[in-house]
Amino acid sequence: MTSHTFAAAGPLRGTIRVPGDKSISHRSLMFAGLAVGRSRITGLLEGEDVLATAAAMRAFGAQIAREGDGTWVVDGVGVGSLLEPAQALDMGNSGTSTRLLMGLVASHAITATFTGDASLSGRPMKRVIDPLSLMGASFEASAGGTLPLMLRGASPAVPITYRLPVASAQVKSAVLLAGLNTPGITRVIEPVATRDHTERMLTGFGAKLEVGEEGGETVIAIHGEADLKPMDVVVPGDPSSAAFFMVAASIVPGSDLTILNVGLNPTRAGLLQVLRQMGADIAEVNPREVGGEPVADLRVRHAPLTGIDVDPAIAPAMIDEFPVLFVAAALAQGTTRTTGLEELRVKESDRLAAMAAALTLAGARVEEHDDGLTIHGTGGEPLSGTPAGADVATRLDHRIAMSMAVAGLVSRSGVSIDDTSPINTSFPTFMGLMAEASAA
Repeated sequence: MTSHTFAAAGPLRGTIRVPGDKSISHRSLMFAGLAVGRSRITGLLEGEDVLATAAAMRAFGAQIAREGDGTWVVDGVGVGSLLEPAQALDMGNSGTSTRLLMGLVASHAITATFTGDASLSGRPMKRVIDPLSLMGASFEASAGGTLPLMLRGASPAVPITYRLPVASAQVKSAVLLAGLNTPGITRVIEPVATRDHTERMLTGFGAKLEVGEEGGETVIAIHGEADLKPMDVVVPGDPSSAAFFMVAASIVPGSDLTILNVGLNPTRAGLLQVLRQMGADIAEVNPREVGGEPVADLRVRHAPLTGIDVDPAIAPAMIDEFPVLFVAAALAQGTTRTTGLEELRVKESDRLAAMAAALTLAGARVEEHDDGLTIHGTGGEPLSGTPAGADVATRLDHRIAMSMAVAGLVSRSGVSIDDTSPINTSFPTFMGLMAEASAA
């Protein structure tokens, strides 16, 4: 365990770049591996989950290499031409890799075995097995529909129209990927919108894909036996990582910080909307589209924030950003109320309980409810906990650790984090960027 104390260190200034978006990193490797020809990917998030996807695509026959400057070069194998892996595919802890790659295999005449670590092996795969079985794939899974599992793909697979029983971008993506090599048109009906990175990027790689609406529900149709064309992908910065610096620069007086190349996909940009409602000064500089994804540089300047009632309908577009929003609320003028956040109790930790306890230790006034927090802000005054500072238990949760690091920047006596090592799972450069921006 590596403990660290974060304390007020002056305004955040200069220009920083946050790591690449994880969801888009996975998909760029998969789709480039399915294209015929050479794609180049820059800004890839080189975490363990994404590297598991790269290893699997190599096992299917794609050639994938990292160049010295950090660019990844992918020579694809082509839709319909996947090789049968010589051994089991170890997915580590990556649910995204597993569910999307199951979709890929389901419409190819190959057999693949998927394994994972203890955590991944406890996660439900039945939500993907059900629709892929309807398309003709067959499965031998562990008890409860979990990993390890063996999948025999169908060739030809059968196109289906599938209504998602759970709001899941991974299940949607698995069915669409199976549809790539299925004759005819495969449709997914989505009652509740989920992140749409798959649809945007598949279109960029040349798939024929239509998104429409029927009876208030989104219908996504993909035309099978697709030929994907290679594409150069610039992975946008992860909005969930940028969130910590957006809040820090908003609440630390004198700050003027630019965060380069942040993905602003509307299904992920809820925090930006909420901070602006509270009065944040965040300008989108050089807005552009990269690989079908909206991107901009964000210039964030300190501004007085005002408490609001956060609309629960926005929760899906910022579910991972609530811990750091709670920190912003603690410095606002007046009261911020959040509701509809039961999902936060079943993340890496119970994030409602963990943040209520941590912020209270740091000197914030917080009331915890079943489905959210009510926070009475200081009106911009620094948080005043005990003179010795707050010792915060992060419960091995990277987002709790980073959120309370931000709180330390506006604290009279500092915030000590019991363990900073979990931060590396999603944002290995966080500590360095924080020090760099504070010293600029």
